[in-house]
Amino acid sequence: MTRIYFVRHAQPDESWKDDRTRPLTRTGMEDCKKVTELLIKIPIDYFYSSPYKRSVDTIKECADTLNMPVYTDERFRERQAGENGYHIDMVKKRWANFDFCEKGGESLRSVQKRNIEALNELLMKHRDKTIVIGTHGTALSAILNFYNPDFNFNDFKRIWHWMPYIIRVDFEGTALVNKEELLMIECGY
Repeated sequence: MTRIYFVRHAQPDESWKDDRTRPLTRTGMEDCKKVTELLIKIPIDYFYSSPYKRSVDTIKECADTLNMPVYTDERFRERQAGENGYHIDMVKKRWANFDFCEKGGESLRSVQKRNIEALNELLMKHRDKTIVIGTHGTALSAILNFYNPDFNFNDFKRIWHWMPYIIRVDFEGTALVNKEELLMIECGY
């Protein structure tokens, strides 16, 4: 069995305009300690992440403590937001139609496709290993929807303010066989 610990990033500094380099808030940095406290007890084989700073930084303390690198994969990045990309009506439209995207944005289907492609590669390359993946709310939700099409807008909305959020997902080959939520820290933007 391959175990994946998906770690949604801690609270980001929303005043920072560049999505890719957006850092964590002071609270977010403190919450990374809780991520480390949970993960340090687990025999981890690999750390992977979205290349976005907030995702890498959320798992970096744990990786550093274990003297392990964090490998990044562009396919695990956050959804490209377009005009009004985070407006609730746009979010609902995307969940109602996975092919919908606002001007300059990216559809959930596109996010899901590239995330599942990257995930399947890891599952085949590191069979029967334990992997931590630093991720984002939309990317993680698109992955969960792939394995359970009933995962919808309401499920996404449920985890919207959990930063960080850790869910363990167990796989036999590329088939999801079990999942368990392990850490949910409520925070607002």
